[in-house]
Amino acid sequence: MNVNQSAPPVPPFGQNQPIYPGYHQSSYGGQPGPAAPATPYGAYNGPVPGYQQAPPQGVPRAPPSSGAPPASAAQVPCGQTTYGQFGQGDIQNGPSPTAQMQRVPGSQQFGPPLAPVVSQPAVLQPYGPPPTSTQVTAQLAGMQITGAVAQAPPPSGLGYGPPTSLASASGNFPNSGPYGSYPQSQAPPLSQAQGHPGVQPPLRSAPPLASSFTSPASGGPQMPSMTGLLPPGQGFGSLPVNQANHVSSPPAPALPPGTQMTGAPVPPPPPMHSPQQPGYQLQQNGSFGPARGPQPNYESPYPGAPAFGSQPGPPQPLPPKRLDPDAIPSPIQVIEDDRNNRGSEPFVTGVRGQVPPLVTTNFLVKDQGNASPRYIRCTSYNIPCTSDMAKQAQVPLAAVIKPLARLPPEEASPYVVDHGESGPLRCNRCKAYMCPLMTFIEGGRRFQCSFCSCINDVPPQYFQHLDHTGKRVDAYDRPELSLGSYEFLATVDYCKNNKFPSPPAFIFMIDVSYNAIRTGLVRLLCEELKSLLDHLPREGGAEESAIRVGFVTYNKVLHFYNVKSSLAQPQMMVVSDVADMFVPLLDGFLVNVSESRAVITSLLDQIPEMFADTRETETVFAPVIQAGMEALKAAECAGKLFLFHTSLPIAEAPGKLKNRDDRKLINTDKEKTLFQPQTGTYQTLAKECVAQGCCVDLFLFPNQYVDVATLSVVPQLTGGSVYKYACFQVENDQERFLSDLRRDVQKVVGFDAVMRVRTSTGIRAVDFFGAFYMSNTTDVELAGLDGDKTVTVEFKHDDRLNEENGALLQCALLYTSCAGQRRLRIHNLALNCCTQLADLYRNCETDTLINYMAKFAYRAVLNSPVKTVRDTLITQCAQILACYRKNCASPSSAGQLILPECMKLLPVYLNCVLKSDVLQPGAEVTTDDRAYVRQLVSSMDVAETNVFFYPRLLPLTKSPLDSTTEPPAVRASEERLSSGDIYLLENGLNLFVWVGASVQQAVVQSLFNVSSFSQITSGLSVLPVLDNPLSKKVRGLIDSLRAQRMRYMKLIVVKQEDKLEMLFKHFLVEDKSLSGGASYVDFLCHMHKEIRQLLS
Repeated sequence: MNVNQSAPPVPPFGQNQPIYPGYHQSSYGGQPGPAAPATPYGAYNGPVPGYQQAPPQGVPRAPPSSGAPPASAAQVPCGQTTYGQFGQGDIQNGPSPTAQMQRVPGSQQFGPPLAPVVSQPAVLQPYGPPPTSTQVTAQLAGMQITGAVAQAPPPSGLGYGPPTSLASASGNFPNSGPYGSYPQSQAPPLSQAQGHPGVQPPLRSAPPLASSFTSPASGGPQMPSMTGLLPPGQGFGSLPVNQANHVSSPPAPALPPGTQMTGAPVPPPPPMHSPQQPGYQLQQNGSFGPARGPQPNYESPYPGAPAFGSQPGPPQPLPPKRLDPDAIPSPIQVIEDDRNNRGSEPFVTGVRGQVPPLVTTNFLVKDQGNASPRYIRCTSYNIPCTSDMAKQAQVPLAAVIKPLARLPPEEASPYVVDHGESGPLRCNRCKAYMCPLMTFIEGGRRFQCSFCSCINDVPPQYFQHLDHTGKRVDAYDRPELSLGSYEFLATVDYCKNNKFPSPPAFIFMIDVSYNAIRTGLVRLLCEELKSLLDHLPREGGAEESAIRVGFVTYNKVLHFYNVKSSLAQPQMMVVSDVADMFVPLLDGFLVNVSESRAVITSLLDQIPEMFADTRETETVFAPVIQAGMEALKAAECAGKLFLFHTSLPIAEAPGKLKNRDDRKLINTDKEKTLFQPQTGTYQTLAKECVAQGCCVDLFLFPNQYVDVATLSVVPQLTGGSVYKYACFQVENDQERFLSDLRRDVQKVVGFDAVMRVRTSTGIRAVDFFGAFYMSNTTDVELAGLDGDKTVTVEFKHDDRLNEENGALLQCALLYTSCAGQRRLRIHNLALNCCTQLADLYRNCETDTLINYMAKFAYRAVLNSPVKTVRDTLITQCAQILACYRKNCASPSSAGQLILPECMKLLPVYLNCVLKSDVLQPGAEVTTDDRAYVRQLVSSMDVAETNVFFYPRLLPLTKSPLDSTTEPPAVRASEERLSSGDIYLLENGLNLFVWVGASVQQAVVQSLFNVSSFSQITSGLSVLPVLDNPLSKKVRGLIDSLRAQRMRYMKLIVVKQEDKLEMLFKHFLVEDKSLSGGASYVDFLCHMHKEIRQLLS
């Protein structure tokens, strides 16, 4: 599809709703109004054939385009008004508040066939009580799942023609986009298996659930084109469940006698707002903007009825068939259901192989022998017993480990165990640490290692008797025998050179070239450091931090500062020989903050003045890191360098770079070079830094290309972080930069760390992803590791596992704390093993799977063309789902797409990864942006990748003003936006407030302190502080979202139809993207085609 073509003709959402026969609708005054003639509008993208239609007068319309893309994909030129995409405050996400959501354990499909097949009378009580489990079973047993179906006549009174025959789904997809833009004519209509997108995950012992829908190619029933709801009289499965995520609508017309329905009932009418209800009421039709028009997908109640507000026009062709977006699995629904079902009870880790609640659910953890999911999450909690079974399923077996994860205040930090000079007890053979999984035998005198089965003697000082169950009587007094996570104090044998480490040091290295001075960065930073140095990380009850600090400034040369407490003024020493870097002073460079407070303050006052008139534009980079590392080496301690850098290092020095940015390489075989470092200098330097325990955090302030791919090598390999503030301006970016800096300086870090993951016999760790260095195949070396970073580990079989023993993981992290104490942090996790594929698919976690797949893909772009990487992901996902379909799903027609219950969101999330900037950049995405995101995602945890790939979209004026909870999210699609509302979108890095053009004036005044929509400043980055409930609520919500994320999210206010809206729409990931990424619906059809090809 040409992204510049005009919008397709769509019914204007902003007009009066059609009124259905047999129902009266109140007029504005509350009196029953006359029944309006209904409209001939059928599908969202075009009329029913044979009817005539023209746009209402006064509403600007784009000319019809060739084929009708989804409305969300069509781009409208800036400044042109369209009303077609948005309703005005009437879009409802989730069930009506009056009807209680019920989740039904059962196989599900997403949408109705056009011609119902009923093997038992359909249940027609949409709002009745939920069926009991026995009723559901009976209903499920009574349903038929068939392929070709005899065509039932359409209900009389509904203007449907017979379904047209569609092209086979195995036909070719034209290759216009990266996957081709899949013709909407190949959208599968939905099968008759039961349920709806929100059915509850089953108890783990139940057979695996499936979500299924049918393809037109199967010869099964066809489906009308849909974007909102089903046409009246067509429902979803035969269970009385409320369909979530719908556009609110009038009730369906009564069915003529003899007509039967399949599927969930038509959704309830929209809730009426009472005048007393807090919050902003839905708009009266006609208050603002154009009159309300017919809603999409409601056919006229009798053939030939004129459309309200339209003129006769020429007949138009039949629109393409399209899947109903409401009828396919909804991330919002799944997240909401998990919160409702699993958010209230604590997650107790005592049982092996339990799947934890989703990362989007707030829950408490009680450690009873397995590590909390905050520390370790797995792609599957039930591992296949054999490698053949694992290869057949293609589900990656991986764990995302966050060893130093921060816990909520209600959960206790890991206990520290001190075994004295003897150190922690370990297995003699595999060196696994004592844990609750070990078995004591022979009255407690020996223990059998659960990892390698070796039998070890228990040292006399550790001996304890066993009780009648074979458990040590002191098991619950010892954290290492009763908890999944704990720490040991390490002995001197675990330290470098067999001597205990010194406390670590922080060195602040500040670019003072012309760019840094001109933007005000240096002055801002020096001012902030004065107060920030009082908040360095410290151990538990320590009065002050043990960390020492040092300062360096640089441009083409380096300036070291002596800030010894005995000096009256700081002294500067310049090193201009950057090719052979050395540290000119030892004594007085690294100092205690409280002792040298006056000298440090004096230095920070002087730096901006000293370089105020500089004209030096060139900078060095590698020598700066070299200098910091040499300083730590001379002080014999580990530590962290904070580098503040503005430009491409082009000065003559080691690590000098050239501008190699070349957008012409995108989508060629040479594209991978854009992600690779220019020179090997930085890898060598990183290796030396890791050996010294020198971690590097890099703050970049580029105005143009700086080669992030090369500059981020050292931070990436040392376990550090990269922060990027393009085109930095103090007034706009100050809050974001200072917030990130404070958090980065204050967070708890483990230094000079080594991590090893041990497994029980049968599986082993084979691959690792994240920000670290590896000099061998088993040890993950981290110069620094903070509470935000994860290491992702992939496992493979090297032998057969057995169901009785399960599979065990032990992650051991040896590190130096902020106080200089050497510690071992241990996390243990026991997983189940299975001989049935169904058990594997029932115990997977899609969020973790996507985290792994994104990291796998983002690393693969270093060595393979991006298209190859995308194709690999699609193929793997298709193999996973095809294996489920072939081996686990109940027999059904090939036209149905059947998804495992635990993986029903795999297609939507995978499509988000495929459309991300790294794998499919738009024209506005720079090479540096892609390299930045690539390294950032490599160490993200599961919660962060979840919101990063599928952003949260929250309506701000729907929920009551006195509500303290977050408003319920809606799906990330333009179809969910109403021009009468305001939405907040966040993805962990960006924060947008989108303002609809028809928002009530009172709302605009309350939030922005201006009297109309036109006066709102587009691109505004701070909301005014106003003393009213709405302003307080929205600002409070923004603060709470920022507190949840590892980076400060800068706010951007976007107005509907404004040029910034293109940036905002980039994050509406269910829609087709400008860079050619498929919409969710199209991608689902493509996945279905891939699966069918594999099965045939």
